[in-house]
This record gives sequence, C-alpha cells and structure tokens, in this order.
Amino acid sequence: MTHTPDGTPDGTPQDQAPATAALRLRFAAVSDVGRVRKDNQDSGYVGPWLLAVCDGVGGAARGDIASATAISQLRKLDVPPTDDPDHDLLGRVAGALHRAHDRIGELVDEDPALNGTSTTATLALFDGSRVAMGHVGDSRAYLYRDREITQLTADHTFVQTLIDEGRITEEEARVHPHRNLILKALDGVHEAEPDLFVIELVPGDRLLLCSDGASGVLPDGRLADVLSSGSPEYAAVELVRASLEAGSSDNVTCLVADAVPADTPLGPGEATEALVVGAAAERRQQRRGGMGGLFRGHRAGDTGELEPILDDIPDDLPGYAITADPIDPEEARYAPRAPRRFVWLKRLLVALVVIGLVWVALAWAWSWTQQQYYVGEQDGSVVIYRGINTELAGISLSDPYETTDVQLDRLSEIEADRVREGIAYDNLADAEAKVQDLAARQAPPDTSTDTSTSSSGVAG
Repeated sequence: MTHTPDGTPDGTPQDQAPATAALRLRFAAVSDVGRVRKDNQDSGYVGPWLLAVCDGVGGAARGDIASATAISQLRKLDVPPTDDPDHDLLGRVAGALHRAHDRIGELVDEDPALNGTSTTATLALFDGSRVAMGHVGDSRAYLYRDREITQLTADHTFVQTLIDEGRITEEEARVHPHRNLILKALDGVHEAEPDLFVIELVPGDRLLLCSDGASGVLPDGRLADVLSSGSPEYAAVELVRASLEAGSSDNVTCLVADAVPADTPLGPGEATEALVVGAAAERRQQRRGGMGGLFRGHRAGDTGELEPILDDIPDDLPGYAITADPIDPEEARYAPRAPRRFVWLKRLLVALVVIGLVWVALAWAWSWTQQQYYVGEQDGSVVIYRGINTELAGISLSDPYETTDVQLDRLSEIEADRVREGIAYDNLADAEAKVQDLAARQAPPDTSTDTSTSSSGVAG
C-alpha cells in the first residue's frame, strides 16, 4: 500500500506499476568535504530513476569505503520501470539495501582493518509517478510541495528517541552532546531493518535527500526557503553553501530532484545522465586530474569538495593552519555492535553503588530519628519516647526512653489530649523540661476514699 507524505495509506496497491510514466525528474547533486574534515565520507547518486545518499560511519575504519560501496550497489536500481503488473518497488529497494549490506560485510571479511565501518542509506526509487523510499540511519529525505516542507524519514538516532519520548526538543537535539550516535546503519554484520514506504508525486513536487551535514544545521524553515526557488542545481549548491555558513563541521551532500510532466522539454544545461558525487566519485575525479577551486557544484560527477588537506604539508608553510579536533564526532558515530565486554561487571558495580547510596541514606535517616524525642503516654502514664511518632510499613520508629510518675488522669483534658497525640522535641532536655512542667500542673492525688474509710472506723 502506498503512503501520503505524512505516512498514511492512500489505498493504492504498492505493486501496481503505472502503464506510462506521467512524470520525469530534473535532478542535481552536490557534495562538499566541508571546512573541518580531511576526507569526504559522504556519497551520492542521482539519475532519471534513482536518488541515493549515503553517509559513511567509522572514522579510521574508512566510512568513505562503506558509503561508496553502498552507492555502487544501489545505483543498479537506476533503470526504467517495467510494465510487469507485479512490479514491486519496495521489494527492489529492500533487496538493494540488503545487497549493499552484504557487500560491505564481504569487504570487512577481506580486510579486517575495515571492521567497524558502516554507512547510512536513504534512497528514492522513481517509477514515473511515485517514489519508493528506503531509509537506514540519519541521512534525511524531504518533500517540498505547495510551499510547505515535510520530513519524510525519521532519524535512527539516540537523540531522536529522546525527541519521541518528549525529553528534548528538535532545537535541543541539534546541540545535544550525543547527537552523532546512530542506532541503525549498513555495516555487513547486523541486519538493519530499513524503513520502507511509497510516496505519490504530483507535478511541482521537489525532493531533497541530504546527509546530516545539512539537516543537522539547517532548520526546516531554512531548507524550505532555499528549496522555494531556482533550479535543482541552484538549490543543491545553495543548500551546501548555507550549511557551511551555518557552521556545519561535517561533510555536506545534497540531492535535489523536481517532478515535472513527462513531456516537459529539457531545460538549458539540464542533466540527463546520472551524477555521482562524494567518496563514490573519488576515482573518477582522480582520472580527471583533480577538482580545482575551493567550492564547486558542477554536474557530471564533480564532488564539489574542498581540496583535501595533505598529510605532508610542512608546518612552516605560509598560509596553512591545520587544526585537529581532539574528539572527532565521526569516530563517535556507531552502528549497532555486539555487546561490549564486561557489561555485566559494569552493571554490578552500578548496582553496588546504588545500594551503597541507599544504605547511607537509610543510616543517616535512622541516626536522625534517634536524636528526636517526644512526650507521649503509655498505660496512663506520661512517657518520654526516643524517635519519631510514626510507623513505617507497620514498624514503629520510636521506643520508650523514660517513664515518669505523671499520670494522664491528673492532667487537664487539653494537656492530656496533647500528650496522647505526642509532643515532639529535637532534644532530650526539652522533653524532660516539658515533663517537669506537666508534673507541676497535675492535680493532687484523690484522697476522698481514704478519708471516708477513716471516719467509718471512728464511728464504730
């Protein structure tokens, strides 16, 4: 079943291929290494029938290899749709993601140094009227329609779970210290279940697929502003430029495609061949003799990257200032891994610490109660109790400390009621002073019975 931009079913069978293509795509792609990183670990691909962006994860484990490998598998989807009534868009997308996952696993088996590498993957497979979306990780897909932007994909990240739980806002997520932690990726080890859905397109729709180097710094309003005008190439270039100006410290890759009627004439300079950008285009660029220029957004496979910083630049070479991040966020990103060693030991230590803190709190509370006193009654006599006048789980938190000769029935009704309720003091001296005051206030003992007995005896 297909889905509208908000993800709700629209009742159209997903495997029903259109008889003829009602729409075609105008497309462009730009990838830039950014102003901080040495290597571009993003890869992108756009063609007449496919848009795909991958963001490599792994740092030293060569995330660029993972993203380029995934693109090499996904690009095989870029073929015209068939008239087969069993044409299954989502099945093709899921199969391509699975093949990319397996190929990365093969590379890791061949070269153990790549262990830990992985990549996000977000793709849109077009069939002339719809796009089938596949998504793993935190790259994103957006739909710009009728001057409104809609995020089509949901990030598979730690901070997104916090947003979903209502613990942080979208704005707070952009600066959260763990915003780079992803929960799903293609790594060749852990089978990631991709999000799969279908979107119906209408003429005038504009699709944006981008890495988190763009979506992580540009809010929806800014994305919509850039997407609201110009050609796909203009929008892609401006999105990358805006991301860098907004302070993005990551690689930035943006793919833009417009849905136009199938019979729309080609525009001036409009690309008709597939474009490959980022790490996936590296070898092609090397054969072409490098990129030249600090910022480019040209077609025909140009990555649009900044010149890489060379490892062998002399320290005293004028005009160069190399600043290394003490902690590379790319190193911090991760795909799901096998359970870490000694997790049980860490959990045991945490449990022991918690138990210790609870014990300290209970010991302090008990010590405090033993410094409290109150004046109460027992069997009609006034008694000084040590502790507090309450019970916890049926257990009294006080004990008789000193029994006095003050009797309740010799006190005024008001004083007797106060004693029965308990008169609390935070030290023994005040409690004893109260008892002395009660002793002074109590009525003398009743001697009328003794006097009557004596009188009777005399008469006898």
